[in-house]
Amino acid sequence: MAILDSLSKKIGSVGDKFVERTKDRLIEEVSDTGFGRALRTLNLLPGANPTKGTFQQGTWGSSTSSDWRVRLSLPPMSYFQNSALLKPLTESGNAMVFPYTPNVFITHSARYNALQPTHSNYPFHIYEGSSVDQFTVTGEFTVENSREAEYWIAAVHYLKSITKMAYGESSNAGSPPPIVKLNGYGDYVFNNVPVVVQSFNVTLPNDVDYIPAQVGFNNSFAPARSEISIALVPQYSRDKVNNFSLDAFVSGEYVMGSGPGYL
Repeated sequence: MAILDSLSKKIGSVGDKFVERTKDRLIEEVSDTGFGRALRTLNLLPGANPTKGTFQQGTWGSSTSSDWRVRLSLPPMSYFQNSALLKPLTESGNAMVFPYTPNVFITHSARYNALQPTHSNYPFHIYEGSSVDQFTVTGEFTVENSREAEYWIAAVHYLKSITKMAYGESSNAGSPPPIVKLNGYGDYVFNNVPVVVQSFNVTLPNDVDYIPAQVGFNNSFAPARSEISIALVPQYSRDKVNNFSLDAFVSGEYVMGSGPGYL
């Protein structure tokens, strides 16, 4: 509102009625599209509108095979696919998509046990096993309008849902939290990696605006800027692990097609 009052003083000479109409329209535009786009729409910044070219409306979804954004798939169960709250995710390729390139910290380790003979200078390291340890994906989300607020709410609800087991009156009672597929950065980085979410955290800052969203018959609010961090671990079936081939892994065969998603 401070910005709007400043604008009112600068253009006050054109009449109070025009100022009030402009402020009302600007407030309406800001609530729907964001402040910057609203200024361009109302021509309040001389020269802000481009003289050539056109703008293309951005979307969450992508049907191209070259989409390398980091994303977690929706489980195939019907209650995930048909959830009204998760509809924004089904519209973005049945996945929770990070809108900006996230920070990913991943660790591969080989465990060795040190055997130290008596009166010796150097231990012998005996191999025990290898693993891909828990890793985190941390990304920023921004919200400028109600549609993006709905997507943020859906993403958080999705993470809440896939960290819970089917318990009590659930349709498949007794099942653990679902395994989902991680994709991103092309075939040779994350290609259908089966993972489980061990934990996640969401920041709700106190120094940003909150954008309203109509979810069903209820109003909710999403922060204009926030960060979501997810802790993941790969989860492979015993059958796939028993058939693992280092020869095929080294040659890159496992990333062809759907693949087993080995890291």
